[in-house]
Amino acid sequence: MTGFARAEGVAGGFAWAWELRSVNGRGLDLRLRLAPGTDALEPTLREAAGRVLKRGNITANLSLRREEILRIAPDPAALEQALRLALELAARIPGAPAPRAEALLALPGVLRPAAADPDAVPPAAAIQAGFLVALTDLVAARNEEGARLGTVLRAQLEEITALHTEAGRIAADQPAAHRARLMENLRALLAESPSLPEERIAQEVALMAARSDVREELDRLASHIEAALALLAAGENIGRRFDFLVQEFNREANTLCSKSASAALTATGLKLKATIEQLREQVQNIE
Repeated sequence: MTGFARAEGVAGGFAWAWELRSVNGRGLDLRLRLAPGTDALEPTLREAAGRVLKRGNITANLSLRREEILRIAPDPAALEQALRLALELAARIPGAPAPRAEALLALPGVLRPAAADPDAVPPAAAIQAGFLVALTDLVAARNEEGARLGTVLRAQLEEITALHTEAGRIAADQPAAHRARLMENLRALLAESPSLPEERIAQEVALMAARSDVREELDRLASHIEAALALLAAGENIGRRFDFLVQEFNREANTLCSKSASAALTATGLKLKATIEQLREQVQNIE
């Protein structure tokens, strides 16, 4: 299922931001793009994601930068030189007050921007906590999509149920009609070749008519529909099982079309196959 989540924060002199994206996938594929200095977090992050995600291609990007805080520090050499000059000048002027600290610090070059600490370490605990926040939001987004997808799947299963009912109605008389048509053709053949045993031919006709009976396929399809509805009701970690079940849907629909002896049943079977394919595409999206 698709989804997006973002979490950001500031800690330990660093500003960080997580962006998590999810797209459809048959299994779980988590790709972590971590900032330098945070690679040690990868096993913990993968374990956390694996506990709540079972399917999908997940990309997690971490951006990290030093927090921009204006800090200043005195230049020892410049301050020492300014103080010495101020004291020398005060000594040459009778009654002059001693140099004031704020006046010295206001002199150009005495204060300068402080250098960032080169040994500062990214705040692992805060970054990990941010990942969990983004992961929770991603799961919520996927659940919202899942609820909408459930409505679509139920509508498709209702359509498959209606086509199953129509196929059953059309196929009810198929074996008898097939047998009668074959017997009529064979009687015409026997009129030309009377040496063929009619009893043997009747047995073969009965066998062929039985092979054209699609009630077994329709019964199995009805069972698959019930199983699919039960999976939707369960609603948790059903993607792989639903994917396998749709393959069984397809198998029954293909057999139905291959055993069809009428244009109406073939047309219904083709509609059934098209709807099952739509169902299969949607099932690829669920957890």
